[in-house]
Amino acid sequence: MIILGEDSQRTQGKDAQSMNITAGKAVAEAVRTTLGPKGMDKMLVDNSGEVVVTNDGVTILKEMDIDHPAANMIVEVSETQEDEVGDGTTTAVVIAGELLDQAEDLIEQDVHATTIAQGFRQAAEKAKEVLEGDAIDVSEDDRETLVKIASTAMTGKGAESAKDLLAELVVDSVLAVADDDGIDTDNVSIEKVVGGSIDNSELVEGVIVDKERVHENMPYMVEDANVALFDGALEVRETEIDAEVNVTDPDQLQQFLDQEEKQLKEMVDQLVDVGADVVFVGDGIDDMAQHYLAKEGILAVRRAKSSDLKRLARATGGSVVGSLDDIEADDLGFAGSVGQKDIGGDERIFVEDVEEAKSVTLILRGGTDHVVDEVERAIDDSLGVVRTTLEDGKVLPGGGSPETELSLQLREFADSVGGREQLAVEAFAEALDVIPRTLAENAGLDPIDSLVDLRARHDGGEFGAGLDAYTGEVIDMEEEGVVEPLRVKTQAIESATEAAVMILRIDDVIAAGDLTGGQTGDDDDDDMPAGGAGGMGGMGGMGGMGGAM
Repeated sequence: MIILGEDSQRTQGKDAQSMNITAGKAVAEAVRTTLGPKGMDKMLVDNSGEVVVTNDGVTILKEMDIDHPAANMIVEVSETQEDEVGDGTTTAVVIAGELLDQAEDLIEQDVHATTIAQGFRQAAEKAKEVLEGDAIDVSEDDRETLVKIASTAMTGKGAESAKDLLAELVVDSVLAVADDDGIDTDNVSIEKVVGGSIDNSELVEGVIVDKERVHENMPYMVEDANVALFDGALEVRETEIDAEVNVTDPDQLQQFLDQEEKQLKEMVDQLVDVGADVVFVGDGIDDMAQHYLAKEGILAVRRAKSSDLKRLARATGGSVVGSLDDIEADDLGFAGSVGQKDIGGDERIFVEDVEEAKSVTLILRGGTDHVVDEVERAIDDSLGVVRTTLEDGKVLPGGGSPETELSLQLREFADSVGGREQLAVEAFAEALDVIPRTLAENAGLDPIDSLVDLRARHDGGEFGAGLDAYTGEVIDMEEEGVVEPLRVKTQAIESATEAAVMILRIDDVIAAGDLTGGQTGDDDDDDMPAGGAGGMGGMGGMGGMGGAM
């Protein structure tokens, strides 16, 4: 009985598993060479000739034109890692790919996919338990360790040449925006400026708004400024409905214009009365209002983004008001200086010298657009790991040491696991060796020698022993200052395991109808949900599934 359309595709059994595993491994292989301090970069070119040069795993996978559905599941691993921690995206994907590779060998030995999945889950739970037991506690006052963590996240990326300076700036930024509600790194704004070198990057304790003052007679710089934040328009109020004004006499027209001018003057007077020296307006500012503001010596900025207004409120301690009728002196924020400055050939408004600024701006410099973009990606990762460390207070040594330790401990754990799941736990342990092995390969070292040395040191009880990619020696990573948050490793193992298990459990790939939840016809009662047997045929959208990407 044929239930699918003639043009639909279906792959079943081991063919489906093999196809999905191959796709997942191909994605992992694509980013594997970027891992570690000596990882290589990738150049991604789109149809229009736009180029991205990066070492960042999640950026590479997002920009790649991947068509295969199983391959996209591996891409989601990197996106989850980026959202949760900010770093370790390549690690998560490489582990997922290696788990699939190990599982493929077990499937060929007739170990059932669900047995492998069960073993992988047990191994992942044990791995998290081991890591949490071996984690090193870090307090928020331990600035030295925080700087090391920020520096480790930048190693191997485009920002490495200035990582000492940038790591200090990142830690200062995160500590500045931390408050009782937690740490939101969105309050660290990043301004990219092409020109100069990465070493010229700096931290502004305040906000930079990509706007200019609206009138040339306004002051360039205001010291000890009271800042008003108005999410509205300094323009004549319009009627709620379309209205028509009939003027029969020139005097009436003049009265009408005088009334408009009076309204604008009153708006400006309200700002003057509360003591505002600077005003940021979310909408437009009428020409006449600009004139009055300039006359009063008030620096005004129009069409400020709502996100800028929020950041200004956090930085200056002011409040964003929706109506000038309600504005009071308490709503004003304070900044030591507000001025228009030239940076990289563009005029921008700097709101600086803010006491205990809860919103700060990092100015990133670099010789070209590509350099600055890559520095920004490195800074994003670094902000994420410092935030995570402050939230969790636990770190692990890097350099492949956690994976080597887990590999040894999981092999011991496998002996206590009964049944065929034992094989899966051993395969999981074997898969984790891919991280130190890849670090060695990318550094041009012999992976077998490096693994043997690492295992020998860990057998001797040295949990922090990791691979120095520059010298090829096995050293204590904690002493060397190569550390990363505990959550980077636990999240990578969790998401890699879940993705690998999901792919392994698929034994049938079927062309489907509309999977968005829509109906297949007009009659709501009689139609089957999309993707049911009635909607299976007629889709040729599985094109490219035979290949990995």
